[in-house]
Amino acid sequence: MQDMSATKQLLVVAHAPSPNTRKLLDAVLDGARHPDIGGVDVRYRPPLEAGPEDVLAASAIILGTTENLGYMSGALKDFFDRIYYPCLEHTQGLPYAVYIRAGHDGTGTRRGIETIVTGLRWRAVQDPLVCRGDFREEFIEQCRELGTYMAAGLEAGIF
Repeated sequence: MQDMSATKQLLVVAHAPSPNTRKLLDAVLDGARHPDIGGVDVRYRPPLEAGPEDVLAASAIILGTTENLGYMSGALKDFFDRIYYPCLEHTQGLPYAVYIRAGHDGTGTRRGIETIVTGLRWRAVQDPLVCRGDFREEFIEQCRELGTYMAAGLEAGIF
């Protein structure tokens, strides 16, 4: 159980291979670092650089991925492959949220992520944000809101 007065860590692990997916990631980070939110340290790690130590230090996590061939990015899958067993018994109940940049419908991507986090026994704090179809500017604001929601919920002790 974490000390309520201690700084909480929000970990963002997101694959952002294009200018548009980078805009989504930046929006999540901007939202999470909202100036009215204190006591939350927001840390971004690309999936290929993030490891078990990052997850073990996190109070909550936001996952971001593209839809690749109807599944999550290979980078995010690699992240899960490397952290699964080292984190399995130590991160149960970890609050998480996910956003998916889907050219199609994101169903396979969502299902793949949910299967893994169910095994980890992480706790979804909102439905996945699926940014479907052609890129739209509204995706940026939706991602900003996701970041703000996660950081504010963490600060308030809701998660």
